[in-house]
Amino acid sequence: MKKSKTPKKTLLSYLLFLLLTTSFFAQVGIGTVTPDASSILDVVSNDRGVLTPRMTTAQKMAIVNPSNGLIVYDTDLKSFYFYDTTSVNWVRVNTNSDGRLKYKLIKSTDVLATVLADELAAGGGAKYLLDSGTLYEINGTINLNYPIEMNNAYISGQDSGEDKLIRTSGDLFTGTTGGSIRILTLSAPSGNVFNIDGAGTASLIFRDSIVASSLSVGSLKNFAIVFLSIVQYYGNANGVVYENVTRLLLSNTGWFSNNTGVYEKLNGTFSLAAKQGGFSEVTGSSIGFDVSSNPVITGDATLESTVFTGTPTTGKYVNPYTVGGYTGYNFNNNWNVRCPGIPTETDASAVGDFAVDYPVGSGASTSFNTSNPSNIVKVQGVSTSTNLFRFSTDGGVNNRLKYVGKKKRIFQVTGSISFQVPAAGTYIIYIAKNATVISQYKIYGRGLTTNDIVVLPLNASVELSSNDYVEVYAQRYTGGTTDAIITPNMTLIVK
Repeated sequence: MKKSKTPKKTLLSYLLFLLLTTSFFAQVGIGTVTPDASSILDVVSNDRGVLTPRMTTAQKMAIVNPSNGLIVYDTDLKSFYFYDTTSVNWVRVNTNSDGRLKYKLIKSTDVLATVLADELAAGGGAKYLLDSGTLYEINGTINLNYPIEMNNAYISGQDSGEDKLIRTSGDLFTGTTGGSIRILTLSAPSGNVFNIDGAGTASLIFRDSIVASSLSVGSLKNFAIVFLSIVQYYGNANGVVYENVTRLLLSNTGWFSNNTGVYEKLNGTFSLAAKQGGFSEVTGSSIGFDVSSNPVITGDATLESTVFTGTPTTGKYVNPYTVGGYTGYNFNNNWNVRCPGIPTETDASAVGDFAVDYPVGSGASTSFNTSNPSNIVKVQGVSTSTNLFRFSTDGGVNNRLKYVGKKKRIFQVTGSISFQVPAAGTYIIYIAKNATVISQYKIYGRGLTTNDIVVLPLNASVELSSNDYVEVYAQRYTGGTTDAIITPNMTLIVK
């Protein structure tokens, strides 16, 4: 007998079909009966994950016509990949699995007690002792409760105008270690930005940054190397002291006129000191660069292309050496200085002079032996010098100019001599180096009668190393053999 469906059963079947198709085309929830409204598939689990297809690189590349956004896990490369039809390429999904192993991001929204808990514990609860070799990225303004000891870590931002480290009370960086700081603004309104004694071995790299609104930039002592590059100083009450730094390298640092005090001061001993580029705007009582403590340079030092500008009153661009320098100059012989706003001081600009100048009718006597040609002797006379830069008179020796620069170079020697002859005769005048005449530059002069005045120019090109000296010598070639020549006037210039 054939059975027929009742209207009631037909209605129930139709409603069940509508329910199933509606659920299929709306959302699917696995592990939840209330899938998120924004999802087509919502998987919820507290103890399981989702597995995508896992395959080798070869298997992944063998997929025919992969769809845009297709995701697989590459077991060879240990990364997720999705397919990009625009570039026609499998694109790796970025992860930290192959990134830096020692990295920490510090954001302005972080709670420092949490994010820097390990560092504070390592610092005994009194400072943040950073993890050596770790990169700490700064994002935003970080107000620190404790000072930082770098411990050879790296600290970096991405925007020096926005990424800031601020310590409102006390010093910002302390301890005995160095590290690297980049692309940040540093500020210590009531303390030192730096207060570090590097124990002779530490290194500091500080670049592409700003130091602003601090009580003091601070002190960097006993470092193996300090390297600063492209650092701007703005609105600081006091500058920085570098003390006993083996290699000090300052490149393109800028000091604005709203800084006060001594901008940069050198104390102690340096093997190498170099400051290049940048500017110092000095006003009022401020001092741009201070070497008045007479820092010792065991190697070389240079100050090159730094612009010194501004209008100091009681201050000055450079507070000079108090010993070993020259009148009107700032540095000693270990420095090479070429900067707008201050005197140039290099071995290339070394110059020395002297003059023998007696009243009319008198002069200094120079005697020879009785042979013709006679012996070659130094011309006598009291000499005075008015312009000596990297030259000296060797402790007041007459008729001598001693080169005291560091680098060997060739000098032009010029001058003149006037002398009175005791009888008609011929005389030869020489330039001598280290008491040995340079014969190729000799010049002859002849007196025709007794008491004739002979005037001769002096010219030579002489290579001098440090502590070499030049003098003027004379020789009688012909003439009387008993009397001396009288020199009323002689000048010599070496430059």
